[in-house]
Amino acid sequence: MKKNVLVTGGAGFIGSHLVGKLLAEGDWQITIVDDLNDFYSPEIKRANLALFARSLDVEFVEADIRNFAALEPVFERTKFDTIVHLAARAGVRPSLLEPQLYIETNINGTTNLLELARQHGVRQFVFGSSSSVYGENKKVPFAEADPIFEPISPYAATKAAGELICHTYSHLFGIRTVCLRFFTVYGARQRPDLAIHKFARLIHEGKPIPVFGDGSTRRDYTYIDDIIQGVRAAMAFDASMHEVFNLGESETTELSRLIELLEDALGKKATIDRQPSQPGDVPITFADISKARRMLNYNPTTKIETGIPKFVEWFRSKQAVDA
Repeated sequence: MKKNVLVTGGAGFIGSHLVGKLLAEGDWQITIVDDLNDFYSPEIKRANLALFARSLDVEFVEADIRNFAALEPVFERTKFDTIVHLAARAGVRPSLLEPQLYIETNINGTTNLLELARQHGVRQFVFGSSSSVYGENKKVPFAEADPIFEPISPYAATKAAGELICHTYSHLFGIRTVCLRFFTVYGARQRPDLAIHKFARLIHEGKPIPVFGDGSTRRDYTYIDDIIQGVRAAMAFDASMHEVFNLGESETTELSRLIELLEDALGKKATIDRQPSQPGDVPITFADISKARRMLNYNPTTKIETGIPKFVEWFRSKQAVDA
């Protein structure tokens, strides 16, 4: 018998890749909840959903996780074995402009899902967190035991709060909660507002790319296939009741180097538009993945030198289709 999984945010970048992976496995009945909001074009999300339109193993529900009443019928219809909660208001810089929206979605929405999981006896809850919870962590690489009590953006604060709420529900109600701190995920179908996709588009169009600061910031860029491997392992994790794991490549790449890799893959030079450093941005992210390796058998394999050409290959194919 197939297992039932709820994937919130399943029309998005990471969520749609997870749904595709689960469909390929053939062991899952999948319910997607997504509100198709306009943070970026809803048509991109609809195109992601269209990949699964012919599958009888996928049900799509258009609903906002802030709306408890809209979620209730989803849980009444289906007894879920697992929830993978990826729906969120994303992005550090946008959260500076609309902190209330981020609080309502990322904190209240997560609480709604945990409460429905409690009411309906769901035993496994996987929460998509973020490396942003570490703030300006002085110790590198970042380890799960490092303190996360000094976030520097509303987005980071809401993700840290989500982890704490997961711990609370796990402690009180016996829900196994697994919080995954994603480190700068990229790959095919990446959101258009994220740096790699945005830079590729601007370089392709011959337009300047905005570079905040001197280009020395460093990120632990993580390829989507590696992230999905970690999410699948978290869905099967059955040890302690609450755990937090970093999912990254455990390597850092300087922004200036990232631009060079994009230039090489696109065959075009970038025009740099220097901008001042942005509030909320951290100077470095760097994942210590030893815990995930040990407990999830997580094993990322895609170096940035391989991942960027893969991304550009997808980007070019998309440009050809859209032309």
